Amino acid sequence: MLALRRSRDRGHANHGWLDSYHSFSFADYYDAAHMGFSALRVINEDRVAPGMGFGTHPHRDMEIVTYVLEGALEHQDSMGNGSVIRPGDVQRMTAGTGVTHSEYNASKTDPVHFLQIWILPEQAGLPPGYEQKSFTTEARQSRLKLIASRDGREGSVTLHQDAQIYAAILNEDDTLEYRFAPGRRGYLQVATGDLVVDGHLLRAGDGARISQVERVSLGSPKRAEILLFDLP
Repeated sequence: MLALRRSRDRGHANHGWLDSYHSFSFADYYDAAHMGFSALRVINEDRVAPGMGFGTHPHRDMEIVTYVLEGALEHQDSMGNGSVIRPGDVQRMTAGTGVTHSEYNASKTDPVHFLQIWILPEQAGLPPGYEQKSFTTEARQSRLKLIASRDGREGSVTLHQDAQIYAAILNEDDTLEYRFAPGRRGYLQVATGDLVVDGHLLRAGDGARISQVERVSLGSPKRAEILLFDLP
């Protein structure tokens, strides 16, 4: 079964410096029908103005994955990590027993556009952790590239959950197929472009819950960038 989540139906908050869309309930946006899906708790699509950002704030007991689409995001945290995340980079922060961090647009002239994803860990009270890896455009071109997994296989970042995240950049007329193991569920997020999923047209910002299916077929009438989640 495919349940579509249209971009226009997401929660929305515009703070001037931050324009944010929420696929699931987050902050002041609450929808009892959209509290998350399986272990996936948050997908926020954020655009942050030049030189602006999120000051130091705390998290705990969450796997936080950041995927930059355009621009550069500067990160600093209480574990001593400091980095700039750019398109193709994937950052995973395990909040565990508690961390604080800040995120700012690294540019004074250009906005930064990114997806921030929260995944519930398999257990509470984990030691905080951090990991960042880069995946080339070629590695994601016309294929589903594993970027996050529980065992860190194929060079992916490690998640403390039985979940996988795949990234793909589809060119015009590309077709891909993904098969789910029995009992698994999925979520698809279209970051940019248009995507056809089992005959349904999805546009940038649209998502889809996937359940009780063995496989999904993906195609693009024009260039698209997507994330696919394989969930327990």
